[in-house]
Amino acid sequence: MMTKQALTDLILEKKTALGLSWADIASGVGLSPTFVTSACLGMNSLKPEFADKLVAILELPAEAKAAIEACPMKTWEQTVPTDPLIYRLYEVVGVYGPTMKELIHEEFGDGIMSAIDFSLDIDREANPAGDRVVITMNGKFLPYKSW
Repeated sequence: MMTKQALTDLILEKKTALGLSWADIASGVGLSPTFVTSACLGMNSLKPEFADKLVAILELPAEAKAAIEACPMKTWEQTVPTDPLIYRLYEVVGVYGPTMKELIHEEFGDGIMSAIDFSLDIDREANPAGDRVVITMNGKFLPYKSW
């Protein structure tokens, strides 16, 4: 069976060889670019009907279908990644995490934002001082319960 890492490596090769963008691939699959990219990088899985489309678009071998449908192991090898972009996201949470927690608790009460019932969008906003990255995280609020 193909591993998630072997699948990711193959997907990246095929994406480059076919000259496709993540938006192209996601459009063909019928899901958001964020979710499809995450699945292609091994952090999510696709349901069979979407896996079939991905395999066809990227001209992947049949064994790739099982790998893209397999439940992922969502782990990180480092406490804080050293890739500058990913590191900056950790920095944002490090600096603003306690503020976000306070504001969420004040607005919603004691609980968490779901990362399961969740969407993530990445957009570009034109700005004369330099284009802006707009990251929108949208997660269902899950209150803690007393028992």
